[in-house]
Amino acid sequence: MDLDKKIAQFVQDLEEKTTKRRRDLHHYPETGWTEFRTAAIVIGQLRDLGYEVSFGKDVLVDGECMGVPSAKVLEAQMERAISQGADPALVKEMAGGRTGVVGVMDFGRPGKTVALRFDMDCNDIVEAADEKHRPFREGFASVNRGCMHACGHDGHTSAGLAVAEILAQLKDELCGRVKFIFQPAEEGVRGARGMAAKGIVDDVDFLLGAHLMRPKVGYLGYDVQGFLATSKFDADFTGVPVHAGSYPEKGKNALLAAANAAINLQAITRHSEGSTRVNVGVLNAGTGRNVVPANAHMEVETRGASSAINAYMYGRAQQIILGAAQMYDVEVKLTQTGGAASGNNSPELSAYIRKVAERLDIFDTLDTLRDIGGSEDCSYFMERVQKHGGQAAYLIIGGSLAAVNHNLYFDFDEHALTLEAQLLATATSGLLKE
Repeated sequence: MDLDKKIAQFVQDLEEKTTKRRRDLHHYPETGWTEFRTAAIVIGQLRDLGYEVSFGKDVLVDGECMGVPSAKVLEAQMERAISQGADPALVKEMAGGRTGVVGVMDFGRPGKTVALRFDMDCNDIVEAADEKHRPFREGFASVNRGCMHACGHDGHTSAGLAVAEILAQLKDELCGRVKFIFQPAEEGVRGARGMAAKGIVDDVDFLLGAHLMRPKVGYLGYDVQGFLATSKFDADFTGVPVHAGSYPEKGKNALLAAANAAINLQAITRHSEGSTRVNVGVLNAGTGRNVVPANAHMEVETRGASSAINAYMYGRAQQIILGAAQMYDVEVKLTQTGGAASGNNSPELSAYIRKVAERLDIFDTLDTLRDIGGSEDCSYFMERVQKHGGQAAYLIIGGSLAAVNHNLYFDFDEHALTLEAQLLATATSGLLKE
């Protein structure tokens, strides 16, 4: 039996197991940097398959991790994970939100190094609780209120473990090394930078990532171009409160400083070399109509067609916010909460993926995606691999979604996981035989 047929059989044999795993992860979702139970499951599965597993401090640079919750929140989520079946010893080793996992298998013969990246975190969403929502109707909806897998990361993790199992069964036929990266905190683009900074992809020749999206099952976007680089940050203004009628001159108005900044951020000169974006998504300020507002909180993002263009937008945004604070004589603290590099598929690797997909004949639509417009922090891995001379590609897998990503009714056709696992396992094994 040739390798393609072996993989197809393995995938078919694993379909029920993969679906069951996805539904378990959906039932117990965990938000960014709190994926203690999920990561513990991944660690255990990879170890059982014979992978050399690293996690926690060994795969993350703490100073590069963005938007990590408070120690109090992390401690509570560790306790919850243990109560929901996570190995207490593994959870303890991930204290501080260090939930990244890397599994490596060396096949003992010279060859390339291929990395596969999968994200694990869920969204901050209360899941739908009515009969038209399949996870609720069939009993695997979230039991962690305010947490929901509404972007398919439960599926990504499950497909990743299926691929890991398939490649472990093929270890006597492969060369080089395969590296599985299970990343925390993709939502808010917070997690990849800390793992990339550790150097975990610096020896990688080929990197693949994938995401379930709205097109129907059988769709494959094999050549993705145009991920925007982005910076997410908060600005907290602090002034002086006084009675607005009796002593207005003694106050320092944080609300006006923040409002001035919000308006002037929209006036940043756009860049001649590519697309730019800026948005103030949240602005909260003040305590009462007769009090000069002493505090204001603003949540902002910039984006750019390249990392350099986004750096320009981010720098100008900081200048405007600091200038507004100075104008109103208030203090301001800027805190970066997330970010991603720009990203484009390597043309040669995209062409290779297309050839594999055509040979397998399991997708009915093969598509190129130009100017995708969003941001995804897999781009940190992609950019780093490409700068070190390797190739990277990001794939879009059709999922016949029940609702758009990040919606409380989100769900997908689980057969998409079988197609994803078959494609990734076949493509990876091909790269590890050349």
